[in-house]
This record gives sequence, structure tokens and C-alpha cells, in this order.
Amino acid sequence: MGRYDFRPQRVLRTAEQLLETNRITHPPCWHSTISAIPPAQQLVRPLQQRKPVRPGTRKSSKMFQPARLRYREDGLRATFFGEHPWELARPAVVLEEGGRDASGWDWRSVRQAGRRLDGESVVRRQMWLVDNEGLERDAAYDRARREFYFFRHREDVERRVAKEEALATGAYFGLGPNEIGMQLENRQYEEWKAWAMVQMEKAKQAASAAYTGVSNDEEQAAEETDEQAYELGDTSPGRQAALGPGIVDAQIGSNAVDSSSSVANRIPEPATVLR
Repeated sequence: MGRYDFRPQRVLRTAEQLLETNRITHPPCWHSTISAIPPAQQLVRPLQQRKPVRPGTRKSSKMFQPARLRYREDGLRATFFGEHPWELARPAVVLEEGGRDASGWDWRSVRQAGRRLDGESVVRRQMWLVDNEGLERDAAYDRARREFYFFRHREDVERRVAKEEALATGAYFGLGPNEIGMQLENRQYEEWKAWAMVQMEKAKQAASAAYTGVSNDEEQAAEETDEQAYELGDTSPGRQAALGPGIVDAQIGSNAVDSSSSVANRIPEPATVLR
């Protein structure tokens, strides 16, 4: 087939051949339309705009690029939402009927009946002030912004009063997003705190073992060995030399007394004979 597939361009010709050879009895429903308006024979669009290319430079892989559209409102939106980024987090209705829905509103006030107050209201109000009252762009923006702040503050007060009235009548709203977020954050902090305590304890043990040169397991094994040797009465020449002959003899005697007393304790007492 190659790189390009030309079968869609030959669909009319193929249908006519099938009709001539009686392989199909009735023409397709699109036969008359394609016959009147055949498909284009040119595979690529004509170049609408071309940037001057300096000799010796590599051509761009994107030859056909649409023209960049700029509207008057783009700069106003960039200014407002750049200073109020959290306004983008508010839900917005993007459904339009005819594409010019904003022209049906009376922008002598930033607040419109039946329309939610948002950043687009400030943009439209600013444009109305520039076109109808002849204000400069910055002056119109300051005025529209002050009106936006005023009505937004009024909405917040109304919302707070409505919530207080509902609570006074017994309504329960549950936890808000801030409270839920704080609970999740506290839970994660407690888990991290427990993990950090374990890691700190391990680090301290590793540091102490590195300082003494003996690990904790080796220290514990050495202590158990010393205790066993002490209990059994070690009479090795090295231990006798370290402790001295008198101490070793006394220790051996005490161990012998302890062992004899323990054996005596294990011998049962004779039963009392009744006469």
C-alpha cells in the first residue's frame, strides 16, 4: 500500500465499475452526491502563512500552524485571575447557547440577576466601563474590582447568617472540608511520629554499638557466659590468677555447700512410724 492510502479517492470510480459489470444492481445512496461533488484531488492544504526562513536553518516539522487568535478579553482575564487565582477553584458553568450569551446581560452593574458572580463578571463590567464611560483600563479595573469585593462580601455575610439561623433551628451540617482535612493531616502526623521514634531508637542503638565496637547481641552473649561461669565456679588458671587463690577456694566451697544443701533438700524426710 505504501505510505498513503488512495482507496477513499477511488470509491466513486469503484462503484461505477461495479455498476457497469452488473455486480451491484442498485447504486449506493451516496452515488449521486459524490458524482456531483467529487472528493478533492489535492492531498495537502495550501500554505496559508509562512514565516521567513533564514538560509541554512532547519525547517520546522510543524509546517501548517493555525493563526494565533487573540481577543480583547484575554488580557483582562489574565490580569484578574493572576491576582485572584483561587477564583479559578470555584465551579463555573461553561454551557452557552449562541456563543454571545454575555451580550444579553446589562453590565451597568457587576451583579446580574440569574447569573453567578465570578471573575467573568469583573471582565465584562470592566469592558462596559471602558466602552460606555470612557475610563482607562486600570481605572475601570479598580472600579469593577471594588464592586466585586462588595458583593462577594455581602454573599459571605448572607451565607454565614443563613448557617447560623439553620443551626439555631436544629440543623446539623457535619464536618466541613477544613475539619476533614485537619483530621487526615493529624492521622498522618501521628503515623509519621511513631515511625520517626522507631527510626531514632534504631539510630541510637547503632551509634552506641559503633562506639563500643561490640554489637548488642555480642554484649548480651558475653554477659550470659560470665553468669554461667560464675554459677558453675570457674576454676580455670586464668580465672584463678585474676581472682586469687583465696577467693577461688571460698567460691568453690560456697558452691559445694549450695549444691549439698540443694541435694539435701531433694531427699524426702522419713515417714513417722506410729507405735
